[in-house]
Amino acid sequence: MTWTVGFDLDMTLIDSRPGVSRAIDLLAAEFDLPIRGSDFAERLGPPLATMLVELGAPEELVPTLVTRYRELYPTIVASVPAMPGADAALAAIDARGGRVLVVTGKHGPLAQLHIDELGWRIDHLAGDLWSASKASALRDQHANVYVGDHVGDMRGARAAGVLAVGVPTGPCDADELRAAGADVILRDLTEFPDWLAAELDPTDPVATAS
Repeated sequence: MTWTVGFDLDMTLIDSRPGVSRAIDLLAAEFDLPIRGSDFAERLGPPLATMLVELGAPEELVPTLVTRYRELYPTIVASVPAMPGADAALAAIDARGGRVLVVTGKHGPLAQLHIDELGWRIDHLAGDLWSASKASALRDQHANVYVGDHVGDMRGARAAGVLAVGVPTGPCDADELRAAGADVILRDLTEFPDWLAAELDPTDPVATAS
């Protein structure tokens, strides 16, 4: 039987802070907005439109800002690195015959740019999904595990009924992730291969992951 691990993207698999900060600063300068890219980057997780409003963008301007941001975004993709341990985590799943999902709040085509830039083999990408809405993709793809850095990721995993693995590498600390429903906390993805090896019975990998 095939087993499947889902991952969030921003601050779970990629450190998008420098690139996102740059893109927001460009956007703010172009539209004369009181928004700093560094503030935006430290709160990654919720949808772009939501964060723009929370940081002071006029609601009526948000659709235009989102469109322009998506036009600017490809210019910063090459500057966004993988998180420590991301390559090894994906390789560990592949080595054991598992499937890899990316389920992210990021706009799907922008998420695909990162996957292509980093040369990752992903079995399925679902973008534009946030918090509990991630559950639909996790269920549809028969995920056994979901790994994320945000309380919204843990809510999505719980709503889907899958094992919730938290990594406090984004805006939420370990206590916040536990409170949101994390079953497991790893320091970061460098711990994932050993955790996976301990969690999965090599003769029946689905049995202990589901």
